Amino acid sequence: MGGAVYAESTASVRVEDVPLAHLSIEVGHFYMSDLLNGETAIAAQFRKVAPLLEAFTDIARQEFAEVAGGPARVRVSTCFLLDDYFQTDADPRQIVPKLLRIARECGVRIDYLASEAGCSRYLRRQHEEPRIPLAQMVADSIVAEPAPGSTGRRPPTAESGWLCNGERSSDHEPGQAMEVNYRPPVEFAARNHSIFLDVEMWRDRAGQDVLWSCPFLASVWQLLRLGMLRYEGRAVVDAEYWGPEHAWPARWEDFPSVIRLQERAAPFAAFRSLSLLPQRYVGIEHAVRMILDHVQPDHAVVALIARRASEQGITVTDDVTDRLSHFFLSTV
Repeated sequence: MGGAVYAESTASVRVEDVPLAHLSIEVGHFYMSDLLNGETAIAAQFRKVAPLLEAFTDIARQEFAEVAGGPARVRVSTCFLLDDYFQTDADPRQIVPKLLRIARECGVRIDYLASEAGCSRYLRRQHEEPRIPLAQMVADSIVAEPAPGSTGRRPPTAESGWLCNGERSSDHEPGQAMEVNYRPPVEFAARNHSIFLDVEMWRDRAGQDVLWSCPFLASVWQLLRLGMLRYEGRAVVDAEYWGPEHAWPARWEDFPSVIRLQERAAPFAAFRSLSLLPQRYVGIEHAVRMILDHVQPDHAVVALIARRASEQGITVTDDVTDRLSHFFLSTV
């Protein structure tokens, strides 16, 4: 299933196929400060996740049982994204074993462990250079909606790093002398009232590498989980098995982008994704959905996944956000 290659008749680049699970479940998330400050908060979150993971796995087995040939053949994988991009002063040799031990004690299975820094610049194969400018590749695929009557006064998204889902507000509209004019923001797809969102996706760091925002890296993460990303037609995730005999690296920069912890795990990428996250990530995930609404995916990859889904009796649309779902954990 993973070795097939697909190409549209008009395409010049062959698109590599990837194995797909029916569902990818993200089993929580922590800031690095959470992982550094004891074990109580980690265990509390995983204890909430454990019954939800079991319940959503059962739901997936019921939903996909007919197309998969029975509940036992439904492919569900789990994953966890390490917050190693914005804070790198912790020792992976202390953080990772603690995280995996607590998850195991709480009954939470983690099939794949991924690096948030890997979403910014991914090493395509674990032992192969050069690194892929993954975040930049996604940034280049974003198509912003121009506001009606735009004058070009505000720099375009590609330069500013800001993306919005409507027309921004302005208190500099022309008017009578001494009169303050204010035009409120307007959502393009508003229903009765606007829910306007303006998201910073990246920021230049005075000649250094771009600093990618959390919502933008989370958008890349979702695209990886849905099997949507290719580099020159080739798959970018090669989750090698990381057995007990492997020693954890001393530096986050040496940490693999995605590793497989369970030898017989279902595929990392999936037709659909579900994220079980604390409520504090509601705003970030709102921004993720908005960013993905503006990503122009590779048409050959969209066609490939649509064909695979059709062959397996699974319904998907061309809209990536239709394949995402979230459950937000209470804080009490």
